[in-house]
Amino acid sequence: MNMTTSLNSDSPQPDHFELSVIMEARRSQSAWADEEWSALGVTAGSQFDAHEEEVQEIFHEEDVRRLLFPGFRIMLHVDECESYYHNLMAPHPSCYVVADIDEKSQPIPFLVTLSFDEAHAYLEGDQEVYAVDIPPELYRWTEVFVLTHYVPQKKRKRKLDNWKKQSGSRHEAG
Repeated sequence: MNMTTSLNSDSPQPDHFELSVIMEARRSQSAWADEEWSALGVTAGSQFDAHEEEVQEIFHEEDVRRLLFPGFRIMLHVDECESYYHNLMAPHPSCYVVADIDEKSQPIPFLVTLSFDEAHAYLEGDQEVYAVDIPPELYRWTEVFVLTHYVPQKKRKRKLDNWKKQSGSRHEAG
């Protein structure tokens, strides 16, 4: 794993995290769908060898099954710092799991992000977006990144033009 230095040069920070997503399917009470899906969470760290990238069923009991989707990598970007900052300051900071829906109506995760702005853009594009808790090590990593790279812009009041003084803009009909 590549390392970059942060505020404390004694403790280098990883430039990315390997993640897995845990999705859960429950039998639906609706006549329109067989299952209801939700994202239970993400796990930080590689759960498998590099060659093991296949989805695995990790739990199955009557009406509930859980699938582990390995092979995700999350990186932080300086131009998304404001979004990370607002996410960390929210009452419930989240990782966002973005998924496509396959022909069987099952969500297939393809992205994990900490940027609310990025997740919202996918939501407007009709992908499924699930908010899950941030693992503590991912929260601390993002916090260090934001403290290192984010400088809030001071909000300034816009000075309005006095339109009453603009007398030279009248048009005369003639």
